[in-house]
Amino acid sequence: MNSGVKETFIGARPASAPTSPPAPPAPAALAAKVRTLAPTMTRSMQRVAETVAGDPAGCAALTVTGLAERTGTSEATVVRTSRLLGYPGYRDLRLALAALAAQQATGSAPAVTADIAVDDSLIDVVTKLAQEEQQCLADTAAALDVTQLEAAVAALASARRIDVYGIGASNLVAQDLVQKLLRIGLIAHAHSDPHLAVTNAVQMRARDVAIAITHSGRTTDVIEPLRVAFDHGATTIAITGRPDSEIAAYADHILTTSTARESELRPAAMSSRTSQLLVVDCLFIGVAQRTYETAAPALSASYEALAHRHNPRH
Repeated sequence: MNSGVKETFIGARPASAPTSPPAPPAPAALAAKVRTLAPTMTRSMQRVAETVAGDPAGCAALTVTGLAERTGTSEATVVRTSRLLGYPGYRDLRLALAALAAQQATGSAPAVTADIAVDDSLIDVVTKLAQEEQQCLADTAAALDVTQLEAAVAALASARRIDVYGIGASNLVAQDLVQKLLRIGLIAHAHSDPHLAVTNAVQMRARDVAIAITHSGRTTDVIEPLRVAFDHGATTIAITGRPDSEIAAYADHILTTSTARESELRPAAMSSRTSQLLVVDCLFIGVAQRTYETAAPALSASYEALAHRHNPRH
């Protein structure tokens, strides 16, 4: 068999060195982790997660049996929830809860998640949106895996070509990322048409990078081109609020965004876009830093090329 076509086999991937497991999330990131993962948990695990996030001091004093009794679950459920939240076991979660309780005792303001009612005044809308946007950004920053971010930045900085997939509000974020990358001299394209996205993904190879942006992690029109790019050897990145969703099967690197509570007048598209834009900006700045010698002149050239459009006419 011709080994030259190995990289195009479905699911083919070059061997890589084993990586150490990610470090447990910092205590301050626990609430953000719960908000992100709770929608994917079983009801019993949700009770455990929401209880420890809501009362870290009280839960830190409980044994695994005590927490199971308090939440009406089992010891096994408590341990599984601890691991899903990123801790090796319940003992590690208890230590994080104790640290979080100590931080809260210093008087820092509690997190605010606000629904917007149809009869809210505009000043209330401004205040609630500002609080919610700030919380989304804080949650995303706290939960973002820097190791995964660094790996994604490294792949983008050396990429021959970059394709970004997104539908709806996520496509706006995809176009924002592509516009930034183009300004520093990289070859990047944003695809919202699913047929065109798959057609382009077929042409991807090693040294190419494909990025999928999907809040739910279940958008078929985004998963399909990422899968095709993955199968053809490209490095794949998923920006999603559901790191354990279907998209993860085809992502070499996963960048997790926060998951805010929805209300009737504030759909997930608004809150997810805020956190996605933060991740996109982190990627862009990281790539610009790594490629500064070429990025800076390219950015200056793009400013010069557009300067005449911003000058007043005489």
